[in-house]
Amino acid sequence: MLIFKVRLDLSLVINRLVRFDLREYNSTEPILFIEATDPDGACFKAIFNLIQIILKQDDSIESRLLCRSIREDIRVIKVSCQ
Repeated sequence: MLIFKVRLDLSLVINRLVRFDLREYNSTEPILFIEATDPDGACFKAIFNLIQIILKQDDSIESRLLCRSIREDIRVIKVSCQ
């Protein structure tokens, strides 16, 4: 397993997530360190972890639909191996 530095762009979705405690995702361009075997897996884990944080706080139908809609608006800016 390698450690990847993943930079996301949440500028399109951050306003819809103000009611959640997003921890390390609480900015428009968070930088995350993700352990994965390849860059695609690191990008998937970065987005999956954000969705898990949201669903652990509120597991309602509304939150599930929100997660489905924001998945398409989250952009990976850069991935590099550390």
